[in-house]
Amino acid sequence: MHAHATESIRNVALVGHGGVGKTTLAEALLHSAGVTSRVGTVEGGTTVLDHDPEETERGSTVTSGIASFDWRTRDQQSYRINLIDTPGHPDFVAELDAALAVADLAIVVVSAVDGIEVGTETAWRKCAERGIPRMVFVTREDKHRADFEGVVAALGAAFGPGFAPLELPVGEAAAFHGVADVLAEEAHEYDADGTRHVEPIPAEDEAHEHEVHDRVVEEIVAGDDDLLEQYLEGTEPSPADLERTLSIEMRDGIEFPVLVGSGTTGVGVDLLGDYICRLGPSPADRPVTVLAGDQPVDVVPDPAEQPLLHVFRTVTDQYVGRISVFRVVTGTLRPDAVLLDVRTGNEERLHGLFHLCGREQTLATQLVAGDIGAVTKLAGATTGTTLSPPGRPVVVPPAPLPDAHLAVALIPVTQSDDDKLPEALQRLVHDDPSLVVEHDPIGQHAVLRAVGDAQLSVSLARLERKYGVSVTTGEVRVPYCRTIERATEVEGRLKKQSGGHGQFAVVDLRVSPLERGAGFEFVDAVVGGAIPKHYISAVRAGIEEAMASGGPSRIPVVDVKVECLDGKTHSVDSSDQAFRIAASTGFLDAVEAGGSLLLEPIARLVVRIPVDVQGEVLGDLSARRGRIVSSETFGDGEQVITAEVPEAEIPRYAMELSAITAGRGRYTVEASHHDVVPEHLVSAALAADD
Repeated sequence: MHAHATESIRNVALVGHGGVGKTTLAEALLHSAGVTSRVGTVEGGTTVLDHDPEETERGSTVTSGIASFDWRTRDQQSYRINLIDTPGHPDFVAELDAALAVADLAIVVVSAVDGIEVGTETAWRKCAERGIPRMVFVTREDKHRADFEGVVAALGAAFGPGFAPLELPVGEAAAFHGVADVLAEEAHEYDADGTRHVEPIPAEDEAHEHEVHDRVVEEIVAGDDDLLEQYLEGTEPSPADLERTLSIEMRDGIEFPVLVGSGTTGVGVDLLGDYICRLGPSPADRPVTVLAGDQPVDVVPDPAEQPLLHVFRTVTDQYVGRISVFRVVTGTLRPDAVLLDVRTGNEERLHGLFHLCGREQTLATQLVAGDIGAVTKLAGATTGTTLSPPGRPVVVPPAPLPDAHLAVALIPVTQSDDDKLPEALQRLVHDDPSLVVEHDPIGQHAVLRAVGDAQLSVSLARLERKYGVSVTTGEVRVPYCRTIERATEVEGRLKKQSGGHGQFAVVDLRVSPLERGAGFEFVDAVVGGAIPKHYISAVRAGIEEAMASGGPSRIPVVDVKVECLDGKTHSVDSSDQAFRIAASTGFLDAVEAGGSLLLEPIARLVVRIPVDVQGEVLGDLSARRGRIVSSETFGDGEQVITAEVPEAEIPRYAMELSAITAGRGRYTVEASHHDVVPEHLVSAALAADD
């Protein structure tokens, strides 16, 4: 690849709903750029960017594919496009967030058949939150029921004004064979072999095209005083002048160009590449905010500065090891540069640098500010790492991670799998930091948390394929606990004699309930030295051990006050161990005698949903024994419901909420408190926990 200045680099993310044709569009762009000699297909598993076995098996993207390639526009200007093809499935939203953290332009891909979908809304919202310039590409215009005009109207209805159709379809559905350039008022028609030629606007489309032309021109010039004055005086700006103004308005989030084409037939794809280069911002147009200490600082990409890198993705390759993919925030990076890993404080030497195009690697002699590249075998760098000049540590804020709500216990199939599992999980999380690994202290298993079923399925497949670890999955046990219903007094006694020193201890205890969440309170109420002070600590330790173990039921005890009232000792046979055992036995007897209550953990859910499904969601929460704390409606049509729900009722709530809300609901969850399990559910809860 040729060397390119920062101003000639375009970092572009393809975003949108799953299955709309983003990977097919990327494949068509690569073919149009001359990178590939033939166009691969998702169905055939032959695309450049979906090359993982899990992707070819599913027929959809699960990790962002990266392709760096040169593009030459019609006016023979050369650019580098760093294209990131993101997954559209909601389980892999972390990949979308990571891509948007380094992209300067988002191409929102929308199906001409299906229109606005939940993935479109998610991508648009996330781009808006980050202030990323957006362009819409309406694809599948060659398919049955394609409706370009309907999609443009739906965009405005869903996201507000500012959508500027720069192209109109020439023909539609099976008759689609070209696009009309709205600014230049000319048609680009395509032959069966993909050859494009310029023709006049077809007579049947001329009136509509001119109407759209006038509307789009008026919208563009409204944002530029000089062009507006010129336009009002009767002189229409040239297409080049209009594009320059539009590029600024797009960068500022005022206007959103809309293009049309087909990734399958290639119609309009070459024009999309040109528009990316002519309208899209370069890294020089978009400073990056970093943290110097706790102060935010805007860094303008400058090749003359020392290099600063942001690692936004890591990939484990079975042949070359770990690959770190990064954006050069500023400076110029050359092989063997030494940078500081701000997270670990260690220095890293970056040996061979390269660009990626799917799994293919092209060596790079240098990477300038704004470019995206990769390097292998960094010792400690993970996704989100900042590599800064030694002595000048700053941090590039990493992309946010989604909540991993779906948890499963991992049960190794063999002892060998058990031995390899910890390291394999560590590597899995390095590649996908949205996964969370925990330990289940009740079931004594590793626990893997994922965003949803699809991510979990892919992760388990990778665990076996890449690391040779086979597991089955089970439910994570609910951490029930117990408390006492009423105060009771007991005697804990240990008396054993089997020759030599025996064991003797007697403790009189009063055990009382405390408020929920109060924990444990111990009171030494012994008078007269019935139990010597040096045994009191053993009494407390025995009680705490019994609370933690739960005795025969194995359910921990919480929220109790224990008073040590009296006791007896033996000058020879008493010991710390004897008093620990006596206290433990007595405490467990008191819990049974005082009426043991089963407590379950209660979670606090904050659920965000469209207001039109409020009734269904509230009904579902009530069916889960939820208590509604609050419900608020916001101006954007979003309803926010806060509820307290037993954890036992929500292990798969992410998938179930998605089904109720057609994928538009999302929620956060945090531990709240424990409460008594209703009596009619105690037996079922204990059976599930057994």
